[in-house]
Amino acid sequence: MQFETVTTEEFKMFEKIQAYLASQLDIPADEITRDTTFESLGVDSLDTVEMVMDLEEQLGVDLELEEKIATVGELVDFVESKLD
Repeated sequence: MQFETVTTEEFKMFEKIQAYLASQLDIPADEITRDTTFESLGVDSLDTVEMVMDLEEQLGVDLELEEKIATVGELVDFVESKLD
């Protein structure tokens, strides 16, 4: 089994996104992992766009989605790539 290495910055970003989703969806944060799909959370593409716009505002960065993001981990990686 291969484990993914996660940096402290990525973990902090995951926690921010996890807390945001838990708040928006009214579910316990511990139910959200990097592998959680937005589909399983009932989040559609419009919801994803709104979420990204909220994150842009909170983080002060431009996050233009070039492709579909399916999991929380993919969103974390995408946001981290834009912050570098």
